[in-house]
Amino acid sequence: MILREVIRVKVGNFTKKFRSQLPLQLMVIPGVLFLIIFSYVPIYGLVIAFKSYSVTDTISSADWVGLENFRIAFSDKFFWKSVVNTLAISLLKLLIGFTFPIILSILIFEVKDGVFKKTVQTISYLPHFLSWIVVGGMLISWLSTSGIFNELLVLLGILDEPRNFMIEPKSYWLIAVLSDVWKEAGWGTIIYLATMSGIDPTYYEAAKIDGATKLQQIWHITLPLMKFIISLMFILAVGGLLGSNLDQTLVLMNSLNQSHAEVINSYVYKIGLAQGDFSYATAVGLAISIVSLILVIITNTVTKKMNDNRSVF
Repeated sequence: MILREVIRVKVGNFTKKFRSQLPLQLMVIPGVLFLIIFSYVPIYGLVIAFKSYSVTDTISSADWVGLENFRIAFSDKFFWKSVVNTLAISLLKLLIGFTFPIILSILIFEVKDGVFKKTVQTISYLPHFLSWIVVGGMLISWLSTSGIFNELLVLLGILDEPRNFMIEPKSYWLIAVLSDVWKEAGWGTIIYLATMSGIDPTYYEAAKIDGATKLQQIWHITLPLMKFIISLMFILAVGGLLGSNLDQTLVLMNSLNQSHAEVINSYVYKIGLAQGDFSYATAVGLAISIVSLILVIITNTVTKKMNDNRSVF
């Protein structure tokens, strides 16, 4: 009887609260439906990773092969090459692309001139709205033998003669990382600037009275108060470590730089869609997703200790 009464009270409270928030709940419904249809329903398709599936089969009629697709993937040298490229590019992006927006956001935040500050923000945001098709075309043009970068490097005496950087495998990792940072760094400052705008200005006033320099204020006030959001963004960045940008790769990769440009996503795309081996591609994608989940859990555990045992999730 007591349990029944507790359940009745809780259901009544939930119903009452739901009715009071009805307009908000109705706004949430489209998002929930979107997640169910496009995120949860497709999970059923993961079973083809354990089957020999082709377009002539249905998911249920395809033959079970167990872990055979995973065995083939892990013994494929091209798969491991794509893993090496993905890790190299993603780690460089994590090292440079994660820290640069933090530094840029602090610099923008410290600027007091409203017009100049807004101009810098606008200029830094703009590359985000360019598609990788446009950015790729610009890079191919700029980095060609007759491009602006070669002309500048030859003029400064850094190069003796022009080079086509886009066909040099050893140059690809740096091109991929720097172009991604240039495109997304400004957009990445938005959440940090929003966090800094909420910091109580009295902290800085007290620090000034105590004689703290600007760098000391940043180190002892700004960064500690941004620690929670930095931890969250770091977890998300580590979670995407194995999911290198497919759009960027498809645009910048060519037959000459493919040995350093092929990443896991482009490898799965090529095997799954171009060659029609859906089971193999699904097995690779599933394995990468599991590893990414493990990385997120580990990173969350580490950052939790940095945030006084408070988890961001």
